[in-house]
Amino acid sequence: MPAHVVEWEFEHSPAEVWPLLADTARFNEAAGLPKHPVRREPQPDGSVRYFAAARMGPFELEWEEVPVEWVGDRWFRHERRFSRGPLARLTATAELRPTARGSICRYTLEAEAAGLVGRLILAAGFLASAQKGFVRLVDGIRGHLAGQRPRAFDVRRPPLDAGRRLRLERIVAMIEASGSGHGLAERLAELVASAQEVDVERIRPRALARRWGVPERSAIEVCLQAVRDGMLESRWDILCPRCRGAQLAATSLDRVPTNVHCDSCNISYDRDFTENVELSFHPAPSLRPLAGGEFCLFGPMSTPHVAVQLRLAPGERRTVPADLARGAWRYRTLEPGGQADITIDAAGMPSVLVTADGVSAGAPTPGGVLSLENRDSRPRHVVIESRRWVEDALTAQRVTTLQTFRDLFAGEVLRPGDEVAIAQIALLFTDLSGSTALYERIGDAAAYRLVREHFALLAGTIRAHDGAIVKTIGDAVMAAFADPADGVRAAIAVQASVGDFNRRHGKEGIAIKMGVHAGHCIAVTLNDRLDYFGTMVNLAARLQGLARAGEVLLSASLADDPKVREVLETTTPGVRESARVRGVERPVEVLRLAGPFTVPGAAT
Repeated sequence: MPAHVVEWEFEHSPAEVWPLLADTARFNEAAGLPKHPVRREPQPDGSVRYFAAARMGPFELEWEEVPVEWVGDRWFRHERRFSRGPLARLTATAELRPTARGSICRYTLEAEAAGLVGRLILAAGFLASAQKGFVRLVDGIRGHLAGQRPRAFDVRRPPLDAGRRLRLERIVAMIEASGSGHGLAERLAELVASAQEVDVERIRPRALARRWGVPERSAIEVCLQAVRDGMLESRWDILCPRCRGAQLAATSLDRVPTNVHCDSCNISYDRDFTENVELSFHPAPSLRPLAGGEFCLFGPMSTPHVAVQLRLAPGERRTVPADLARGAWRYRTLEPGGQADITIDAAGMPSVLVTADGVSAGAPTPGGVLSLENRDSRPRHVVIESRRWVEDALTAQRVTTLQTFRDLFAGEVLRPGDEVAIAQIALLFTDLSGSTALYERIGDAAAYRLVREHFALLAGTIRAHDGAIVKTIGDAVMAAFADPADGVRAAIAVQASVGDFNRRHGKEGIAIKMGVHAGHCIAVTLNDRLDYFGTMVNLAARLQGLARAGEVLLSASLADDPKVREVLETTTPGVRESARVRGVERPVEVLRLAGPFTVPGAAT
């Protein structure tokens, strides 16, 4: 099969070059290749084949996408098998190796002709010509790594017309005037206007926050406000727990289905607000319409949590050099089957054993070598992925516990009668101590003003600690937090602020009692708002009832959470005790915090 080989030198290590060179979707877009639709065909054995079609120049092409093979920071191999067009096969292989000055990439392009026209094209130097077109892209990678340009790939796309540009400028001003822009609206507008399609098809605020070096809440809030003001649209993506792909999207929570099928993995799975229901964003079509299809269905950086993807023939044994960091990993296959959750430590990488029943881990192989064996009677594609794959996802559990989301999207509720299990959430209940006596002592009008200002203190503190007020009940508040440590941090901050609050109000002051608990519950729609229900909710409310004026009462299970313990180290030690709780048969272990309180560091 004719081949053309070229080598590119870089003054940076393979680990620095890999995320750019292996980003085949962005690479293909920058090279001017068209998007193409992909058709998935499930096979009788449970595997899936992928077919695509596109027009390139005078040729109508149809091909099968063969799953890409790669070992992170080292090499990848991408093959297409054509059923229509001048070529029968096209394969690209990139191999990175370190050098004294940085690294070298050996890039090999191979092609097989399908007939006379294909042979003529190859004889005319098609492969060399194609690789010459990559020189500009490789130079862009070098310039970006050297800090000489903000982006590795420049895409020649037409600028926004005058009308769209003016509208975008007005939206930026509206976002910043709302208080939710945090000075980021202009950066978001520039992303919408000029970034590659790959960067805006699925905007993830947590990833934006990391890239921009800003607090997560700031990036999330600017995206939420951008939806309200017309720069972005949002959707609820239901992520496959195996491939992490967004297999189905819904425009609102009440349209999120309970069960989803992943065509890529050929499996069905349930929605999970904590793990696989994600709120993502894309440009409003009136500002920037996006074409459908894929620039590259498979590619190492399309699934950056996957460090290794290799095809094993039936009975094949294989060893490959690899550098997997210590920590939590998962062994699985592209095809349906079992999986193995493993931990890599100083002993090395556990070997991979594939059978008809699934994947298992064997003895570790030291020396940076990964051993794999396929004992199945069919080919299998082994996938080795980090188990931290959800850390960029703005999950439904997290976003629905942010005050800005509840303020801007109060109508985002579940279908009547629908309920969703929440694996972990923290609830904070507050109440004013002696509020009836307060009304009698200073009169309804003065007491109402004081209570209203106390609500403002609670709302501001809860929002500052990544929480949201679910509802008010008389003089009480129920608030939710995705991270239990944030709930405890918020409760301590409120109590630490009460002294200053009371000093501002002269003789009359307030005392607040609070209870915090975390655990499993269900989300429901109640009184046209997203609410929470279950035993955990009841216990959190009862803890508040057991607290005295100026106290915070925590369940012992919450107090023992490692992140919560870190928060508690910043305040006066509490007292552990057993408490009788109405509706609970056995005594409940609690931690009573009575102060004095100091404001802990706010969440970022």
